[in-house]
Amino acid sequence: MSSNIGIEIDEGVALLTMNNPPLNLATLQSTRQFNEALDGLATDPAVLVLVVRGSGERAFSAGSDISEFPDYLAAGNVVEKKLRYENETMTKLEQFPKPTVAALNGLAFGGGLELAVCCDLLVADETARLALPEIKLGVFPGSGGTLRVTKRIGSGRAKEMSFLGEPISAAQALEWGLVNRVAAKGEATNEALVLARELAARPNIALQACKKAIDEGAEMSDDEAIEQVLSLAEVVFASDDGQEGVRAFFAKEDPKFKHS
Repeated sequence: MSSNIGIEIDEGVALLTMNNPPLNLATLQSTRQFNEALDGLATDPAVLVLVVRGSGERAFSAGSDISEFPDYLAAGNVVEKKLRYENETMTKLEQFPKPTVAALNGLAFGGGLELAVCCDLLVADETARLALPEIKLGVFPGSGGTLRVTKRIGSGRAKEMSFLGEPISAAQALEWGLVNRVAAKGEATNEALVLARELAARPNIALQACKKAIDEGAEMSDDEAIEQVLSLAEVVFASDDGQEGVRAFFAKEDPKFKHS
């Protein structure tokens, strides 16, 4: 079985490429391969940051392969044959312990956008278009788009995207807060890698603590969130990198973090 997933690791940055051109459609096979790739990358000490992109210039991912949909139309099929595992995969990316960056090098439609918003930071090509077009097929976003897109842009804008199914531009996505940065045409992956290398130079234990506190704290009461921050602070302040950062500050030197 050929792989639809490519992985390159360089200087702490893993570049995961969805390789099902021209639109990098998500199939049952590619979703399984993506899920398995995340398992390996999450535990690989050589990986400090993950960048996710689609191959080619046309699409990050245009979503699900609709040719598989006839198998899902009978009652009880779509959840067990597709959506449950797909949602598990999306959640695994969202909960990836290290920072993640999506490089939107083209269309991010449907499940492609649902996948992208599982990442911490999104960099979009200036020509990219983003959409939740499922309504035009008589269905709706079933893999977390209603949750994660809403968290990023609010319910009013998320309803507009979901109800109408029309694409928005990268500039509009930036204005709404759906993406973090817009890159020049053809430069989304390069800009995402520059950002990822900058993150890889930061102390990884502290970065993971930031991610955990922000992601999980949003689901806790204020008191619970603060208690979690205090527990994480105990670990971070006692780490080698915490000590190195303070030492370098007083020595007026650049810190040499070792991610320990």
